[in-house]
Amino acid sequence: MSLALYRKYRPSTFSEVIGQEHVTEPLSNALASGKIHHAYLFSGPRGCGKTSSARIMARSLNCEIGPTPNPCGVCQSCIDLVANGPGSIDVMELDAATHGLVDDARDLRDKAFFAPVQSRYKIYIIDEAHQLGPGAANALLKVVEEPPPHVIFIFATTEPDKLISTIRSRTHHYPFRLVPPGILATHLEKICDLEGIRVAKGVIPLVVRSSGGSVRDALSVLGQLLAGAGTDGVTYDIAIQLLGFTDGALLDEAIDALAARDSTTIFNTIDKVIESGLDPRRFTLDFLERLRDLIIVGAVKENVSHVLRDFPDDQLDRMRTQANLIGAATLIRAADITSLGLTEMRGATAPRLILELICGRILLPTGDDQALIARIERLERGVNLGIQPLPVPEQIPVTDAILSAPITPKPIRAAAPEPSTNQPTGPVDIAALRRLWPDVIENVKKRRRLTWSLLSASAQVLAVDDKAITVGIVNAGARDSFVRSGSEEILAAAFQDVTGLIRKIDVVVDPSINAPQYERTTEEVTDADQLSGTALLARELGAQVIKEFER
Repeated sequence: MSLALYRKYRPSTFSEVIGQEHVTEPLSNALASGKIHHAYLFSGPRGCGKTSSARIMARSLNCEIGPTPNPCGVCQSCIDLVANGPGSIDVMELDAATHGLVDDARDLRDKAFFAPVQSRYKIYIIDEAHQLGPGAANALLKVVEEPPPHVIFIFATTEPDKLISTIRSRTHHYPFRLVPPGILATHLEKICDLEGIRVAKGVIPLVVRSSGGSVRDALSVLGQLLAGAGTDGVTYDIAIQLLGFTDGALLDEAIDALAARDSTTIFNTIDKVIESGLDPRRFTLDFLERLRDLIIVGAVKENVSHVLRDFPDDQLDRMRTQANLIGAATLIRAADITSLGLTEMRGATAPRLILELICGRILLPTGDDQALIARIERLERGVNLGIQPLPVPEQIPVTDAILSAPITPKPIRAAAPEPSTNQPTGPVDIAALRRLWPDVIENVKKRRRLTWSLLSASAQVLAVDDKAITVGIVNAGARDSFVRSGSEEILAAAFQDVTGLIRKIDVVVDPSINAPQYERTTEEVTDADQLSGTALLARELGAQVIKEFER
């Protein structure tokens, strides 16, 4: 019987542990300096090296030249504690799941005070330490807190928070983590070379993906594939079928159909999934992951291979084309729908039906979501003003050409463009319109700073009827600047955008206006604003001088 790969390639020194340098380097430094603690806590996901590191720690502590991060490998302790070795009588490995009772803890506590038989330290490795019962943990507490000088405890657990705090606080805690895909893939490739078995392109990424970052799981899966390899080695088709992943060709077929909005091809792809015996849930999860990859490809324009390391260059080029054809918004919407459908599949008796509904929702035609939201907001504001909304109100065109065109003087009393004949009718709440005036001003600010400067500190809504909105400006100078600059169109467009009202703008002089002051930072005041403000101030000062002279 052959030895399982995860046992055959178990590390015997810290330098052989992969992906845990944040743990192995501090431990090696502590061993080299002789700063040994009496209790350690190794936590982290399953299969990431906690128990193996605990054994390496015991081997390094009891080596004849130790404590050392590099055991000699020739002394009796090193031979006994090597990976898959016979073990040492002074290093006891206990599973708290089966030795977590109070009597077990008391027995361990009593035996701990006896000196080691042949080694420097008596070391207790307690695996799955979170399964120690409260009674057993409390029975161990005293000896963990003040152990004999020859005793060292190493607790290993996947759930450190479940270990009682009184023990946890007396340990040096080292958190292990899942191994990154790139490091794990390199490690698996080395093992394949050592085993002398050829592995087809794309198989190693599948193994890494199925392991979820666990080295032990990855080696178990790889061992299964290597054991079933034929004369051609491990083929991609065999790996796909054994591991249950979706063939990349099926995913590309579904994505291309999504880009072309080809419902026939998408539903034919679902039929192929079912006929091939693939679990619809597995296909849905793989489809969601492919959508995620496409979103990343569309967002990361350069060096995307640094993010998606498992894909060859030709596949990345194809995915880049797919992402550009579909668009980021559609990809995100499709991912949202798929994620929601995947949740609905849990426990569903007809997963194929859910998968077909997911694809139907994705293919459902939609308009511009942002434009739709803006349209709804305008309609809601119109209802608040007492207006009966129309199905499709006409828009006052405010093009870039209007906004960027030079300002040309025109007669002060020139009439604004006549409003559309498709007007909402009914009484308009003037108080509600005045409450929205600050929002209108902010909308104007985005369109033209000069118009905003003329309105922000010296204007207010006076009246509204079926044809026009009358705006009062505090003095004639500001009113003249407003009319000459063609600002009626800007203000009319802002009213339509904020309130939904389509009206022409009438501007009159009303010195009694006490308009609210809108704060402007120094950076917001443009050259045009400064010029306008200076002109207004000069006119106001001139008017005051004339009044004084007349008196």
